[in-house]
Amino acid sequence: MKLLVLGAGFSGRAILSELAPECESAIGTTRSQEKRAGIEASGAKSLIYDGTIDDELADAMASATHLVQSIAPDHQAETGSGDPILENLKGGFSDAFPALEWIGYLSTVGVYGDHGGRWIDEDAECRPVSGRSKARLAAEEDWRLAAAGAGRPLAIIRLSGIYGPGRNGFVNLAAGKARRLIKPGQVFNRIHVADIAGATALLARGQVPGVFNVTDDEPAPPQDVVEEAARISGFDLPPETDFESADLSPMARSFYGENKRVSNARIKDAGYTFRFPDYRSALSALWEDGNWKG
Repeated sequence: MKLLVLGAGFSGRAILSELAPECESAIGTTRSQEKRAGIEASGAKSLIYDGTIDDELADAMASATHLVQSIAPDHQAETGSGDPILENLKGGFSDAFPALEWIGYLSTVGVYGDHGGRWIDEDAECRPVSGRSKARLAAEEDWRLAAAGAGRPLAIIRLSGIYGPGRNGFVNLAAGKARRLIKPGQVFNRIHVADIAGATALLARGQVPGVFNVTDDEPAPPQDVVEEAARISGFDLPPETDFESADLSPMARSFYGENKRVSNARIKDAGYTFRFPDYRSALSALWEDGNWKG
């Protein structure tokens, strides 16, 4: 396997760490010189991608057998803006990726929009509300067309709220930034970054196509997660705050406009067993392992 991860941020680095030991080559891109060390610590080579595909990146694209695309589209366009990588290809997709055997596109469960707290799966209607989710859905379609045109298997991997070392409730509590917002009936799914890496690796190894929700077993009210993190850690529990009267940014408030319970049955049927099937087991492991700070 020759793996290329475009946009090796929090999730992309975890995927590289998971797969690099078994790869002939593993490469991740970043916009920042400062973040190259984090990619290389995962056992992969790092390249800079700042919106321009230079000769070194073009060579990496030409030799890649497995591609994970994690770079977000421009969400400023409310109608969706398409995928930034595909928009930059000059000679066409097949010419840019002649050796490709499998594509993984990291998307979001936000493409489903609001379903009133009901359980949904990958066959649910997509009716995104926010600009960022509309852009993701447009980028998904771009990749469907590119993969179909090139005859390559594509896995669209829809992720819920991502957490893990350095990005979790303990960090927020320790910094005094945690909030216990109360909106009756509101639930969210979450996913530990280790399960993003594990599920993506399973699909990549088997060159599995399809749409997959990579999300935990237990959608829960956000205040429950804060309370569990405080219980485990002993950090002070913040007071309850009514959502309607809370001082929130438009983006933060928009997250609460989508209420759904997202099923992960399909990725389990594909053979994946979750390492952290719920937030309680994940928080306990982060605290016990001592790596919650990242």
